[in-house]
Amino acid sequence: MKRLARILGFLLLAALGAILLMSFGGGSFTAHMIVHMGIVAIAAPLIAYGLRGTVFDLPDRVGMTPMLASLVELAVVWFWHLPALRAIAEASIALSLVEQASFLVAGILLWQACFRPNEGRLAGTIGLLFTSMHMTLLGVLLALAPRPLYGGGEVTCFGISLPAAADQQIGGVVMLMVGSIVYLLGGVLLLAGVLRDGDGLAVEKRRC
Repeated sequence: MKRLARILGFLLLAALGAILLMSFGGGSFTAHMIVHMGIVAIAAPLIAYGLRGTVFDLPDRVGMTPMLASLVELAVVWFWHLPALRAIAEASIALSLVEQASFLVAGILLWQACFRPNEGRLAGTIGLLFTSMHMTLLGVLLALAPRPLYGGGEVTCFGISLPAAADQQIGGVVMLMVGSIVYLLGGVLLLAGVLRDGDGLAVEKRRC
């Protein structure tokens, strides 16, 4: 199962890299957000799960807690969405690749920290729910901004011309929907596991 998760994660990563290269130069924030959310919310958890128990299981090595990992991802995500940084990344394919690589590293760290078994799962629930909150907040800010924060005029999103304001709103909705749903679902599933194990432990105690 872990091997399959790794393979699927890296295949998705390759596909997202191809999308980044094909859409680069169009100025589309929506295309950027599709790649970004695909990396942190889909590829990263697959790869993180696939690397559990290997030498690449980083949180155990560096003492990374789920909450700290969530704060690291918050800093990385909000940093790269500052208008000045977005403009620089949009002008350089090399910097765009660095940006997406930083999203991948932060995402894998977060999901690995939250996938830690036993006592780490409750902390993982809190970390994922906090991440869902800050992803939702940024998505709302981008979708409801009264003017485009990243350039102006027309942009090209997968061959379709859009006003920059509409493109940013669509990108914000992508972040809002994917970010809130995936991280919230992950947190709920971890919490369900904690509660299920707690019920099982209570049953065992009563039997004893």
